[in-house]
Amino acid sequence: MKRFAIPHGDLDNRLWTPGGSLTSTAEFHDWWADRHAAGHFVVERVPFSALREWSFEPGTGNLGHASGRFFTVEGLEIREGGRVVKAQPIINQPEIGILGIVVKEFDGVLHCLMQAKMEPGNVNTLQLSPTVQATRSNYTRVHRGTGTRYLEHFIGPGRGQVLVDVLQSEQGAWFWRKRNRNMVVLVTGDVPVHEDYCWLSLAQIGELTHVENLVNMDARTVLSCMPFAVPDEAAASTGEPFRDALINSYQYQPEETGAPALHTASEILSWFTEAKTGCDWSARLAPLDAVPGWSRDDREIGDDAGEDFRIIGVSVEAGTREVKSWTQPLLFPRGQGRAAFLARPIDGVLHLLVQARPEHGLLDMVEMAPTVHLLLGEDLSDVPPFVRDALASDGAKVRYDNVLSEEGGRFFNALTRYQVIEVGEDVPVEVPPNFCWLTVRQLIDLLRHGHYLNIEARSLLACIHSLC
Repeated sequence: MKRFAIPHGDLDNRLWTPGGSLTSTAEFHDWWADRHAAGHFVVERVPFSALREWSFEPGTGNLGHASGRFFTVEGLEIREGGRVVKAQPIINQPEIGILGIVVKEFDGVLHCLMQAKMEPGNVNTLQLSPTVQATRSNYTRVHRGTGTRYLEHFIGPGRGQVLVDVLQSEQGAWFWRKRNRNMVVLVTGDVPVHEDYCWLSLAQIGELTHVENLVNMDARTVLSCMPFAVPDEAAASTGEPFRDALINSYQYQPEETGAPALHTASEILSWFTEAKTGCDWSARLAPLDAVPGWSRDDREIGDDAGEDFRIIGVSVEAGTREVKSWTQPLLFPRGQGRAAFLARPIDGVLHLLVQARPEHGLLDMVEMAPTVHLLLGEDLSDVPPFVRDALASDGAKVRYDNVLSEEGGRFFNALTRYQVIEVGEDVPVEVPPNFCWLTVRQLIDLLRHGHYLNIEARSLLACIHSLC
């Protein structure tokens, strides 16, 4: 069996090449249109009193399911110096779900088995999703629906070669310490393809990350964890300075090459540990009824200022899901977020400017985030002046710019504008203490482990792969 590996155990980036795809681009779009036409999807806002098997707990006001599973909406208190400085609702989902992609070689090209999946919060109903995207409650059939297709490739004996298996966080502003198991499993045998699934090459998926709201968040996080590298023959100069610097950024950079990374792995880990050590606040769950500045009626839970997110109820009909109809709460943002990496060639190697960003719901409090990470209601006045100056510089060039959706199973129409912006030598190498320049290779290496890169950074990294 051919191994998809080069030194350091990385997948060969030749597998991103567009040739040899099992499904043509035209066939994909025909299949996608067919999946839209074949499905019966209805999502309607409903009052909380119309939510079946969901209720507010007496004494706390927490919103939960009668089974005690799935998730709850609770309160969160952030304390600093012994006093509460902020409080808000938050989604508490302690179960660890599976986000898994089955991969297989066809004519020497690695393909991913991707799913056309409906989620009630998706702005466009269907999005391209991993082979398996399921909470533990779902794949153990707490909902009493049908089973999760292809689950056998990710749990139990007899599964294929595991290429990726790592716990990663999700939105720390909206989830309480949520983690999912990100997996990629290589198979060699025959895999029957259900009509809601399609084999796509990595190059095709990369192209689709440039389509608005198509590749979903769960697919992006799994793709970001795949350990890609650029083969030697692709590392030759292309004559395009940005692409050459990006390709160099995938390489291991020993000092003797003359083009090392700006910081060593040890320096990066020390910088990150210092950032976590300096976090002087704490967070804890609290009763939802005890959250000041937030009110509840039968239609929504919202902040009194009308500036933050809301919690709403929805009724769902979906003929392609394990359960054909259900009701649930969703978190509804009031605006669009923004996540952007500043990218600068340093000695011919592209570096991305990462920030150590605290988020109240993260298990480890701090993770690495894009240079710009703005939630709803925030704007560029909330970022450091040197970042604003870099974005406004004459040499800034947008290399990636697209609006993508966040988790449609818990968030309603949650959108983020993702960008990669190249800057020049007028942007200094010396940056404030909570920022650090890293290469793509260094970010890939960190993703072998959980709780280093946040979900927005991982989403952007998946999109950066498409720029090679």
